[in-house]
Amino acid sequence: MAETFYLTTAIHYPNGKPHIGHAYETIAADVLARWHRLQGREVRFQTGTDEHGLKMAQKARDLGITPRELADEMSGHFRALFDKLDLSYDRFIRTTEAEHHTASQAIWQAMEASGDLYLDRYEGWYSVRDEAYYDASELTEGDGGEKLSPQGTPVEWTVEESWFFRLSKYQEPLLALYRDNPDFIQPEARRNEVMRFVEGGLRDLSVSRTSFDWGVKVPGHEDHVMYVWVDALTNYITGLGYPDMDGDMAKFWPADLHLIGKDIVRFHTVYWPAFLMSAKIALPKKVFGHGFLLNRGQKESKSLGNVTDPADLADRYGVDNLRYFLLREFSFGQDGSYSAEAIVNRSNSELANSFGNLAQRTLSQVFKNCEGSLPAISGHTPEDEALFALVDKAVRQEMPPAYDQLAFAQALEAWMGAVFACNAYIDAQAPWALKKTDEQRMRDVLGTLYICIAQLAVAVLPVMPGSMTRLLDAMGLAPELRTLAGIGSHWYSQLAESDFRLAKPEGIFPRLELPAEEA
Repeated sequence: MAETFYLTTAIHYPNGKPHIGHAYETIAADVLARWHRLQGREVRFQTGTDEHGLKMAQKARDLGITPRELADEMSGHFRALFDKLDLSYDRFIRTTEAEHHTASQAIWQAMEASGDLYLDRYEGWYSVRDEAYYDASELTEGDGGEKLSPQGTPVEWTVEESWFFRLSKYQEPLLALYRDNPDFIQPEARRNEVMRFVEGGLRDLSVSRTSFDWGVKVPGHEDHVMYVWVDALTNYITGLGYPDMDGDMAKFWPADLHLIGKDIVRFHTVYWPAFLMSAKIALPKKVFGHGFLLNRGQKESKSLGNVTDPADLADRYGVDNLRYFLLREFSFGQDGSYSAEAIVNRSNSELANSFGNLAQRTLSQVFKNCEGSLPAISGHTPEDEALFALVDKAVRQEMPPAYDQLAFAQALEAWMGAVFACNAYIDAQAPWALKKTDEQRMRDVLGTLYICIAQLAVAVLPVMPGSMTRLLDAMGLAPELRTLAGIGSHWYSQLAESDFRLAKPEGIFPRLELPAEEA
């Protein structure tokens, strides 16, 4: 039985169309899912939309439609974008699904059975935009004298009857979790922030609302709906069939990774494990809080007029170019900045000029000088062996741990180093000149490059699945060889002796031009 790997993104709040941050997180998760499949694991990759809460109810009221109509429309935009971005999710969950209501009510009843829920009156500061309660000590004052949450969102004083969860009971168990499992929260800076927060003392958490009814009903108290985080966080087990603990729950839970934005780390590393402890469900293995994606160094906002539609970026620059750029340009986990110029420059210099040109030059010479047949290799020189060793080191030794640690930029840096080495090799060996002086050596050089290009293409299949699949299809590499274990060089002689013929190569990464409005 194959080893399993279960990862999730945050489920995205659809009170508006998806923005570049949604694309960034879900692309990163998709790369991880594809990477683990490349290693032969059975992967479960879940994303979706978080459709309840006061923000959705207010937005729908403002538009003159029902919350369900708004949820259906906006969730559709997210799904369309994710399909455009070539995301290989196994489950797109919506919290309005009947099975999610069942799961949320089941975990509520499990927490109630542990004695961790009680009815009381809530008075305090609430942020509608964050769907979160804040202590007065966490608030700051805005320019207009209004009170703001730590995220800079406005808060309002709220008074209503509420069910409470005994979060304070779990302060010491949570601290023990962080101490005993230092990798549970990553990167380390996020872990330190959460530990300081919990060490400062935990208050019991309001987990229901009566001021609106767009949400999951509290079992036995239908005038209450669940506070959105009980509802939202439960999606990670809803998608595996909870409360049925057999089947996918037994197979994939606990989750190997929750991949989320840094602004919701507290909810995933304090509230969620406490809920699970109370419900006597195993805890996820790791939560990774990535940084924000900034537009020319600024956070996107409608007031600044700098909100970018990620679908437009994909149409303009290409899906794989965008995927590559977002994970290559800056370290995942930290904030990063993007611009049209940066996307074009990175794509042209590394994809078009370096790897794309390498593949085009090599395959064109095989097509032209070998009549499309793969050249038989008679032997290898020390230069050939040195190139094989360098590419193998990048693909098998440097990239795997970087992918595993979500160090995407480092993985792609190692990949690009191997691409540069291949370009230096083809320039030094000059197979176009060998055609006239040593035809067998030309064949050996082209065969060496063919093997290296296939290995490099497989190594970045998780990042650029569309273009690398087209390249490997053209090169005749069987799908079962497109794994970390399968992509050696043993396949080459068999393919060369077959009736495979290389068709006239086509460029995989055309050069991009900066749009006129950006130039």
